[in-house]
Amino acid sequence: MRALLGVELPGYRPVADDAWANEHDDVLSLHFFALPPDLPAALDDGPALRNALTHHTAGAGGGLIEASVKRMGELPALRQILKLPLPDRPSGQAFIGSFTVPRAGCSTVVKIQALEQGMTGMREAVVLAKVGPQDYFRPHPYAPDVQGGLPFHVADHARWDAEFPDHPLTRVRRTLDALAQAVSVAPDFAALPPFAGPTAHG
Repeated sequence: MRALLGVELPGYRPVADDAWANEHDDVLSLHFFALPPDLPAALDDGPALRNALTHHTAGAGGGLIEASVKRMGELPALRQILKLPLPDRPSGQAFIGSFTVPRAGCSTVVKIQALEQGMTGMREAVVLAKVGPQDYFRPHPYAPDVQGGLPFHVADHARWDAEFPDHPLTRVRRTLDALAQAVSVAPDFAALPPFAGPTAHG
């Protein structure tokens, strides 16, 4: 099922079925899962949802940068941005942004992935020098007790995007904003029973 319409953003070329890339080799992709969503909480239970997602991402070796519930067309969607270490490289990160639109028995996800290339860590170094080490690392706002994974720090905040317009995290946020404006939901998908949380499907 093609649940989302309008995903083919300007500046992206087709590279596979339901996958596109831009001049930076950022990859935009659309997915459909014919299974009940594996989200840990209902979308209207924000604290529990964000806390569980933070622990899950840390357990996978990454870090959750932000998570919120937004509108994708006429339906509520989980908007996430996370970071993961690049495999087989001593430094560098992948930044992944997504909208997950869940229904009771299935879900659709549109995802943007951007990788650090060349010299890495410049954004972090500049922000660290500006704010000082005492204000750089922070407890995670969604789960202060989280252990492992990539650390939460202020350089990932959107306030720094304007200073680093070509950074992959900035590009991910820019693409998510464009998707929120461009994408609509297919009527057949919108008509499916809504997702009410994990207890609804056991």
